[in-house]
Amino acid sequence: MSGAPLDLLVLGSGVAGLSAAVRAAGVHGLRTGVVTKGGLALATTRWAQGGVAAALSGDPEEIDLHLADTLAAGAGLCDVDAVRVLVDEGPRRVEELIALGAEFDRDERGDLELAREGGHSVPRIVHAGGAATGAEIERALVAAVELTAAVVREHTFAVDLVVEDGRCAGVRVVGPSGSVEELRARHVLLATGGAGQLFAVTTNPRVATGDGVAMALRAGVAVADLEFFQFHPTALHHPLMPRPLLSEALRGHGAVLRDLDGERFIDELLPRDVVSRAILARMGETGAQHVWLDATGLDHFAERFPTIAADLSAAGLDPTADWLPVAPAAHHQCGGVVTDLHGASSLPGLWAAGETSCSGVHGANRLASNSLLEGVVFAHRA
Repeated sequence: MSGAPLDLLVLGSGVAGLSAAVRAAGVHGLRTGVVTKGGLALATTRWAQGGVAAALSGDPEEIDLHLADTLAAGAGLCDVDAVRVLVDEGPRRVEELIALGAEFDRDERGDLELAREGGHSVPRIVHAGGAATGAEIERALVAAVELTAAVVREHTFAVDLVVEDGRCAGVRVVGPSGSVEELRARHVLLATGGAGQLFAVTTNPRVATGDGVAMALRAGVAVADLEFFQFHPTALHHPLMPRPLLSEALRGHGAVLRDLDGERFIDELLPRDVVSRAILARMGETGAQHVWLDATGLDHFAERFPTIAADLSAAGLDPTADWLPVAPAAHHQCGGVVTDLHGASSLPGLWAAGETSCSGVHGANRLASNSLLEGVVFAHRA
């Protein structure tokens, strides 16, 4: 790419990267570029099901409760200041997504429907298409980026950061033709998502290979908490890969976990790490490869969860009649590139947001539906 360096080069096209690009270009008028190794709309965000957690009432007590739930799920290892930023600023960021055109599910009165998931004390999760929230947010952000970004490079693989005089000055990429070039920028934002494909069993798409953290490590950038990788308790036990995800929202609406003898063995609405460990313990005790998720008591399953219903139909399962085989699968990278509360890394000129970053929000375990929220909140700050 010839000419003057971009003001901002965003690596990745999920909720964090596109939120930052839209704000930088559309609000601040910065010359902004987006590089993604797949298609613009094919980031991991597209696979996110449950929703976005936020205390939309603005009631200080509800906001404090969201903070308390997040800290409890993080097992005492969250950065309290980062969580305070998340819960305080989250409602406004959700309102901005709606203003961009994201259409969340509403009831017959036109009010936003709020779901409850594991680790949450109250219903506070907005969702779209029942369990297709990520796809709807991605759709809205892609449309906005296509109108505002100066440069969009799809099917372009970022290889390494360019570091000059102690500062990030751009990135080396491999284009669709296989040619290597340098893209220059005054600032680079890593928003390359997680690393679920490092695991044999994962809910993450093929693009989730940890590229951002790997580039940061090679450049000597500080990273932290990489040992904290969240497993989702209820991935469908099936040869398909990535594993189809049976959203936390199912348990929030009353689906229950049963062992192979049909006995319930855990409170389904505990945090994900607790439920995952309980499932693995029961599998170990019985020698089973899975447990059952019983959603037969849920009314109007196909209408409420059309995406999940389609996945189950493809696997030959009927959730109104069949118990669903589930087992934990690698799902969300809680650590990553260390950032301050504005997304700055230890390398001047390099920023990070979303799953690639370690903002301190998640601690040892992410509270359900805080990931999309983290992406929009800290991308906005960066």
